[in-house]
Amino acid sequence: MDIMLDRITIDPQVMNGQPCLRNLRLTVRRVVEAVALYPDWKDLHTGYPELEKEDVYQALAFAARNLDSQIIPLEAA
Repeated sequence: MDIMLDRITIDPQVMNGQPCLRNLRLTVRRVVEAVALYPDWKDLHTGYPELEKEDVYQALAFAARNLDSQIIPLEAA
């Protein structure tokens, strides 16, 4: 599945160059962690009102693409 990742931004001056959403100081990693903590959209949006559903979709797609070629031992996860 090819999803456009036009909301993912990387700027060395923002969050030390970590992938962020829409130039916000909100990293892809933090969004993925937040989805794990708040699987219900209402709870997630309450905790992160600046997030839009497309932000979440793209953060998850970005994470999946970057894990595609890695093998992570279960005990390390």
